[in-house]
Amino acid sequence: MARESYQEQLDQLRSDVLYMGELVGDRLLTALLAMQSKDDEAAMTVIHGDAEINELYLELEGDCVDLLALQQPVASDLRFIAATFKIITDLERIGDLATNLADYSLDADRDVFPEVDIQSIGDETLAMLEEAMVTFDTEDTEACLKIADWDEDVDEQCREASEAVVRDLMERNIDQHTDDEEIEHLMNDVSRLLLTIRDLERVGDHATNIAARTLYMSDGDDQLIY
Repeated sequence: MARESYQEQLDQLRSDVLYMGELVGDRLLTALLAMQSKDDEAAMTVIHGDAEINELYLELEGDCVDLLALQQPVASDLRFIAATFKIITDLERIGDLATNLADYSLDADRDVFPEVDIQSIGDETLAMLEEAMVTFDTEDTEACLKIADWDEDVDEQCREASEAVVRDLMERNIDQHTDDEEIEHLMNDVSRLLLTIRDLERVGDHATNIAARTLYMSDGDDQLIY
């Protein structure tokens, strides 16, 4: 009976992590939509919902600690719990990044860099997160490796986007006759856009971390852990 209870706890932990991944993915999607449509109400939903993700993280962290302390797991179960502890940390941080993105969208009152396709990068990182959670559920090791390759592509997109912002700024006709308020506004736009690109890249990094921990959990293969 005790062993059944232990297995039920492991199954529940897996289910709870999948729920957390779904919740975080939903918040990231809402933040991206808020950015695209400049929807302040949607942005505030993400910002106010961050506490829920933090509370869930603490709850699952406690579950991991209890399983380690009370059940003394070995072999594959130990890898599962250790990987889960890291995965929920990555999910919590993606939740924080979604909150950042929502916050940036509140200040975005104009689109001064239309050639920078932020939405496309955001869609890629969201898809990476969703695929990473599928790999966690199915323990598809080949998919884990593909996510790592995918991350390199997203990193390159982010690098190109950042360079495009800087290049566009340098090409603008800004001189001593340019209004100070306009310059300040432009600098704020640049700063916000570069922060957005940085945070989207970090979402991809955390999704890759989830895939890396899943690979370790499934096969004991730590090649993606760095």
